[in-house]
Amino acid sequence: MATLFTKIINGEIPGAIVYEDDRCVAFLDALPQTEGHTLVVPREEISHWIDVPADLLAHLMDVAQRIGAAQQRAFDCERIGVLIQGYEVPHTHVHVWPTNSVADFDMHQRASEMQGPETLKPVAQRIRDEL
Repeated sequence: MATLFTKIINGEIPGAIVYEDDRCVAFLDALPQTEGHTLVVPREEISHWIDVPADLLAHLMDVAQRIGAAQQRAFDCERIGVLIQGYEVPHTHVHVWPTNSVADFDMHQRASEMQGPETLKPVAQRIRDEL
């Protein structure tokens, strides 16, 4: 069965996509840590990041770095946080989000409600404009 992320990638459910190529897709997290919180996800469903082929992992990190630079310009933040995991959705994903303090790394401080496409659309556009 396809993961939630595969369904977003395939357009089966809405997602605020900020970047895509033949190997990965980046879209806003519906439960963001901070405004602009983006997930960089390989198109291929790979549950654990240590199983991602080295060339694909390098590509994911390159895309994450470009998105981070765009976020820094778009959201006037001090730093960009990055985290790789796969617990909530068993599909490797790189979290990339604007930060202004170490408190922004507390994953328990995420948005309390899912943000819908209309809320996320202008945020995604800000990042796309900086890419």
